[in-house]
Amino acid sequence: MQDKPHNTVLIVGCGYIGRRMAAVLQAQNIPVTGCVRSRQSAARLDSRGIHSLVVDLDRPAAKPGWAGAFDEVFYFAPPPAQGEQDPRMQAFLQALDKGMPPRRIVYISTSAVYGDCQGAWISELQPVNPATSRGQRRLHAERCLMSWCDEHGVQWTLLRVPGIYGPEKLPLARLREGTPVLREQDSPYTNRIHADDLVAVCIAAMRSTRTNTIYNVSDGHPGNMTDYFFKVADAAGLPRPPTVSRAAAQQVLSAGMLSFLQDSRRMSNAKMLDELQVAHRHCNCRSATDWTVSGRCASRDYA
Repeated sequence: MQDKPHNTVLIVGCGYIGRRMAAVLQAQNIPVTGCVRSRQSAARLDSRGIHSLVVDLDRPAAKPGWAGAFDEVFYFAPPPAQGEQDPRMQAFLQALDKGMPPRRIVYISTSAVYGDCQGAWISELQPVNPATSRGQRRLHAERCLMSWCDEHGVQWTLLRVPGIYGPEKLPLARLREGTPVLREQDSPYTNRIHADDLVAVCIAAMRSTRTNTIYNVSDGHPGNMTDYFFKVADAAGLPRPPTVSRAAAQQVLSAGMLSFLQDSRRMSNAKMLDELQVAHRHCNCRSATDWTVSGRCASRDYA
């Protein structure tokens, strides 16, 4: 059987984070293929010199065996928007070559698998207890991946990731629309990570000698979503959004936003820092620089 080319990398779900990571890997002369769902997304990758592969994980049989030729896999594709399982992860695993599987798979999961911890500080030892279908889908994906990898001798790493912020990843549209936010005294603890720091964590997880393990990924400075929206508004020169009580929020906020407000926890990133030796460029949201507001770059406190 022919060996795979060394360091061939597949990014499944090569969107915002995937494109940023591909650029870092390309600068290191590492071949990268980005798997996306649409021709439009593929064209976006091609324009950046990223080799593209178009696969709809809801219809994977249309391209059998597509995931079988890569040494390292980063799985960033989200689950479907409904249900308590992730059939996309299952379809991806079925497409892998069991005779010549990848060396390691790094999966971006979500901190929502922990459920509501009532604001407590948590580590990776915290029992999972997802309170939302969003968290349940991710937990299902985690378990499917770990089971498949253990059965086929493939290394795995799970990254439990909270809210992501960075260039082109700010709630400007919501602020311009004046969508309300929960009043600050009712707003639960939330955790965040800068996009570039998340990319660094993903790459470090792939290269680490540590494997078959889980990391909480965050900047280590929990806050609340209302404060985040306020500071983005201030930095962008937009009005702060109106605030509503938790009872009123049930009537005016989307189901997706409400799901984020059901859980409160503060994530320790000590294991990530100790084992992956990642030096964050942005130790908290307040120190982040070079983000885009209204088409211009700014260096401002914003969350």
